[in-house]
Amino acid sequence: MNYDQRKRPRPGGDEGILTDQQATDLRSLARQMNAAAIPEPEDDEKLRLVSGFSDIFVTLGLALFTGALAYLTERLGLTTMWAVLAVTAWLLAEFFTLRRRMALPSIALLVLFAVAVFSCATYLLGAVLGVAVEPDVSEILGSGDSLIFVGAALLTLALTALHYFRFRVPITIAAGTAALAVAVIGLISAVAPGFVEVYLKPLVLLTGLGVFALAMRFDLADPQRATRRTDIAFWLHLLAAPMIVHPLIAQLSEGADMSTVAPAVLAVFLALGIVAVVIDRRAMLVSGLVYAGYALGSLFQRVGFADTTTPLTALALGAFVLLLSAGWRPVRTGLLKLLPSHLAHRLPHPILSS
Repeated sequence: MNYDQRKRPRPGGDEGILTDQQATDLRSLARQMNAAAIPEPEDDEKLRLVSGFSDIFVTLGLALFTGALAYLTERLGLTTMWAVLAVTAWLLAEFFTLRRRMALPSIALLVLFAVAVFSCATYLLGAVLGVAVEPDVSEILGSGDSLIFVGAALLTLALTALHYFRFRVPITIAAGTAALAVAVIGLISAVAPGFVEVYLKPLVLLTGLGVFALAMRFDLADPQRATRRTDIAFWLHLLAAPMIVHPLIAQLSEGADMSTVAPAVLAVFLALGIVAVVIDRRAMLVSGLVYAGYALGSLFQRVGFADTTTPLTALALGAFVLLLSAGWRPVRTGLLKLLPSHLAHRLPHPILSS
């Protein structure tokens, strides 16, 4: 026996614990077990939110720490308080996002950073221009304050873009898009305040459709939902949903009895549900549940169930959600067959991706 033969490892290890046949049988058993494992459904909407209980624990600590810091620095002025919170959020992200890669704390720190930057910029610009203004987007209709919101939103957009290039947190794209939407509406309000006051709902709806189109761009670029693009798309859909649902249904119900427009509201909710199933995103359904519940409650009252309106509404909505969840995959399969094949292949599909 030469040196190479003596040094060649045996299938069962150098100790000779397993024979060749036993090692072969173990490999065969491992392959069978892997083949029998049930794969994760390809069409499920995935979200990287919590990687472990430590995420929740750290997020709780961040809330306590930044809350106390805000209370202690508020006496120095609101501009200083928000500036300190923005810097603190960035520094904490250097550890918990860049080094620890913790999902939920990263999301919380990004939200805090974006809100702090916008609020700080609003107060700072208001002080420079001599305008006392609260950082409330609902005040954007005031033409005198609109440019303050535009400046604050653009600064927030720039700094959130810098934050994304540094930390790559998926929700950052949605935060920057929200800031851009505020800047656009604020700029229109500054140029034509009367137009925004009259057509605010359609304007928000169009902006929401633009955000939805951006979300679909990320979705179509990752039909297998295996990259960061799917997380970016999720947060964009979550931002777009209320911007589409609220003005659409509010426009239908404005100045009218809900029991009269309830069928139209439910029809809109059903249409949004079809879109949600086709694109495999549930954000629109969640945003429309409140309006659908209000419409159903009005119908129940109209037909004489005034005493049991709330439980009946909850029962109907709960049954709808459970039935749709149980039949999500077959419903999607049926709807996707109605679409052009080139589009269906670009969307997540339980059959095409298997």
